[in-house]
Amino acid sequence: MVFKMGELFCGAGGLALGAKNAARVSTDKHEVYSIKHVWANDVDEWACATYAHNIFGGDASHVINAPVQELEIESLPSIDGFAFGFPCNDYSVVGEQKGLRGEYGPLYKYGVKVLEYHQPLWFVAENVSGLQSANSGRAFEKILCDLEHAGIGYKLTPHLYKFEDYGVPQTRHRIIIVGIRRDLGVEFRIPAPTHVNNHVSARDAIESPPIGDNAFNHEFTKHSPRVIEMLRHIPKGENAWYEGIPDELRLNVKGARLSQIYRRLDPDKPAYTITGSGGGGTHVYHWSEPRALTNRERARLQTFPDDFEFLGPKEQVRKQIGMAVPPLGAKIIFEAILKTFAGVHYDHVESDWFSRTPIATKQLSLGI
Repeated sequence: MVFKMGELFCGAGGLALGAKNAARVSTDKHEVYSIKHVWANDVDEWACATYAHNIFGGDASHVINAPVQELEIESLPSIDGFAFGFPCNDYSVVGEQKGLRGEYGPLYKYGVKVLEYHQPLWFVAENVSGLQSANSGRAFEKILCDLEHAGIGYKLTPHLYKFEDYGVPQTRHRIIIVGIRRDLGVEFRIPAPTHVNNHVSARDAIESPPIGDNAFNHEFTKHSPRVIEMLRHIPKGENAWYEGIPDELRLNVKGARLSQIYRRLDPDKPAYTITGSGGGGTHVYHWSEPRALTNRERARLQTFPDDFEFLGPKEQVRKQIGMAVPPLGAKIIFEAILKTFAGVHYDHVESDWFSRTPIATKQLSLGI
């Protein structure tokens, strides 16, 4: 069984690489389950170029660079599996959390349209942890309701995955919703964490093996002498508000002091969350060298292999890396889906939310 997979909001290909690297699953009857990509879409030109370069071997004909609103969903090739990391801008706790009232919040509905028309056997939807609190929690409930009732209906398994517990060298928490078409009678189980008491550290990820000077996307950032000197006074794990920084080097900032500003990594712990945007002080900083990480170092913290080449200008590459799903985390989820359909046992845990009864039994007046 080769599941043909389509993808919306594909970005640079974190979810896709995870699916591509998912191990082929064999049954006792010598049946083999795997995933093959057939199409993808994103509005970002450079992200599409990176996706085509790495996932389709340079063949851009399968990657549609266009706003999702302009897609002719009915004309897309048929699929058995579907993935979409719908835009998180309006759900992030760092922003205003406009949720479904924002510009990007309603875009998940195009994923619902794919489910309505193509009715794939399964899907994977991804978003930030702030999704659960946007619009006082009503946005998440509305999204679950729409996904559950798309097409002939899906049985959902939402879960907040803490990717550092799965071997990703980064504290990155994301909501993943796995849906299995309800008529199939198949139930997905959340794969059990593998590294709860054995996290992979930032040092392990960045230094082993050493990154070659000619590695892809390994350009260093030029800092002002003042920033370099300030970083020299910030110990590992601390940030720009560390009390030991001389007064003349301190930032003149009023109001909230974000903990990630000029924060240096602790080499013996997973990195803090890699982001795809932000000005000075948000680039993630080395624990011993007074500098920001290179894009290749950030990519390693996201578990992209060194032969995965990001295309585009430096800041566009940073954006692609920061917005991606860690391929290692995605791989574990896709392998669990393959094992689910193959009837192969794997260690699993219960969802940290709820055992859902069909939401149709609830009378929802969401007003959003």
